[in-house]
Amino acid sequence: MPRIVVLFSITLRISAAILIPMDHAQNNHLKAYGIAYLALQNGVNVEWLLNYRGGAFSFPDLDKLEKECLLRGVSYEKVGSSSYAGIMAQIEENNMAVILLEKAPEIAVYTPPNTLPWDDAVTLALTYAEIPYAKVYDADILGSELEKYDWLHLHHEDFTGQYGKFYANYRNAPWYIQEQITQENLAKQLGYKKVSQLKLAVAQKIREYVLSGGFMFAMCAATDTYDIALAAAGTDICHAVFDHDPIDPDYREKLDYGLGFAFTDYNLYPDPQLYEFSDIDIPPGFAPLQLDPATDYFSLFEFSAKFDPIPAMLTQNHESLIRGFMGQTTYFNRKRIKKHVLIMGETRNSERVKYIHGNAGKGTFTYYGGHDPEDYRHYVGDPPTNLDLHKNSPGYRLILNNILFPAAKKQERKT
Repeated sequence: MPRIVVLFSITLRISAAILIPMDHAQNNHLKAYGIAYLALQNGVNVEWLLNYRGGAFSFPDLDKLEKECLLRGVSYEKVGSSSYAGIMAQIEENNMAVILLEKAPEIAVYTPPNTLPWDDAVTLALTYAEIPYAKVYDADILGSELEKYDWLHLHHEDFTGQYGKFYANYRNAPWYIQEQITQENLAKQLGYKKVSQLKLAVAQKIREYVLSGGFMFAMCAATDTYDIALAAAGTDICHAVFDHDPIDPDYREKLDYGLGFAFTDYNLYPDPQLYEFSDIDIPPGFAPLQLDPATDYFSLFEFSAKFDPIPAMLTQNHESLIRGFMGQTTYFNRKRIKKHVLIMGETRNSERVKYIHGNAGKGTFTYYGGHDPEDYRHYVGDPPTNLDLHKNSPGYRLILNNILFPAAKKQERKT
């Protein structure tokens, strides 16, 4: 893996620094990430103070950045050199560390060009935080566009070619009918007989991107369907209502779990009447509601900032107990997670896991269950979440931790 620069000693700094606290003193946690990104865009190194005041950021005291904090409503403090030295001493003596962020990562979001009746939490977060990103889709990925980007988010795509398993409830809806036509036409244009074959080719290309050093982040059904598509490369798991030919009767024996990143030994649900892909998701989407919004929470693990900087970065927050939220894939079944995968967020004393991370080749993947951290049960057609009402969202903070994660890496990319 490319190395992460962890600063243990006090280095020379200019006479004053801007400190952006990320604890409860922060007025707008989400836009604070945009300030850190803006600094990197302008060639200014940022220090990420892991486990210090909720994962505070600091950088040289520059007028331009201070004005942006004021304009965006981001709380900040000016810290002199002696006070900063005191902060560094506190960090060295505790479970804290300083991560040097050096490069604004190039961000891509895998999202269809056509408008679908649901929003995406990551694009909402990026837009609200004023962090730029590019949109890519199947033709771009197959054409090797991913080489331009450090970080890729998978929109809520169904990589198995089953159109999100929305068949039972929405097969007569105009948007569903149009989506199937659009996807089938795109598959033919790109030289594939079926949508499932196109999505598999895209999933495999993304796999190459990760193995060569890319950072991949996925939420909701893009997590399990991505792994399932890779595992099912040698068989047909799609009912005829999706791809116009029958399922391979021997598909169970032909699944190769080793090809996926995170999950193993799961059972598929190929019935088009079931709103679910497999038993990776827990509780299953076709079952009666088993979660209570009043009691549905998940806990973040606390990692050693000095010795486990990667999970420490990905879990920086001002809350350790976070309200749960549903999605087509809500939680990951602990029994279906591969042993090498790191669990970062879970519902204690249960089989429900919310937030996981792992290495794959030279790159990494991070999966986050659920659709929208501030919309407990988001329905098709619901309006996008207004993040001005949730500017301190701990659930959205986990998304934005992943945005800055590649900035701490020395990029190594095959050409």
